[in-house]
Amino acid sequence: MAAIFSRQTEMAKNIHPIFAFIFFWFLIIWLAMMEGGQGCLVGLQPLDKSVYVKSHPVTFKNTTLAHKDDNMDRFIVGRQFLVVLVIFLINMCGASIKDAEVLNLPTILTEVFLASGVAMMLTTIIVGQLTAQVNAAVCMLDFINSYFMLFTCYVSLFIEFSGMLHSVYLVQIIFARITGKTTGSSKPPRSRIQDFFFWARVLVSFAILVFALAVTLQALFDGNTNMWSGVPSA
Repeated sequence: MAAIFSRQTEMAKNIHPIFAFIFFWFLIIWLAMMEGGQGCLVGLQPLDKSVYVKSHPVTFKNTTLAHKDDNMDRFIVGRQFLVVLVIFLINMCGASIKDAEVLNLPTILTEVFLASGVAMMLTTIIVGQLTAQVNAAVCMLDFINSYFMLFTCYVSLFIEFSGMLHSVYLVQIIFARITGKTTGSSKPPRSRIQDFFFWARVLVSFAILVFALAVTLQALFDGNTNMWSGVPSA
């Protein structure tokens, strides 16, 4: 927080610290909802929905959506991209810039907690992930009884529908063929149009993945990443 209000983070140096502060905590809360929410949706699958349709109506809406056909797999795929995106934005909001100094801390403490990113890691993991997961494990019905979780479900499903991550299904199909198992879809076989749309998204996703890997590896071997200067590039 000190780094944000002293404009020593990537986002706070470009926008007002108050906005960076608000955005940071919104993302932390959203991350907590995603982390705990997935556990709830998975854990509630065996439970009869009629048990909580009246006591937790929004939870009922969430599980009805997520447990329909193959939506649980789709939610997991889309949610994973969303988690990475949110953590990336959290890092932009809260991670300190080079040579940042806060609260008149000794240099050694600044290097250990601020420059290394340990402070951001602890905040993200404890507040945004573990706390939500622990609470969701014992309060599944209550945890996702909110429209914020319903919004998260729809966003995750939309990300999956975009096809950007469909290359994971190619890996799934190949692995199923090797092991002699089926993919376990609860939907009837796809029509020709649906099949064409599916494989088109798989190809686009695979092309994006190859390009992303090529760019990342090129930057890595050129020494253009944020790895510490003391670590050799190759």
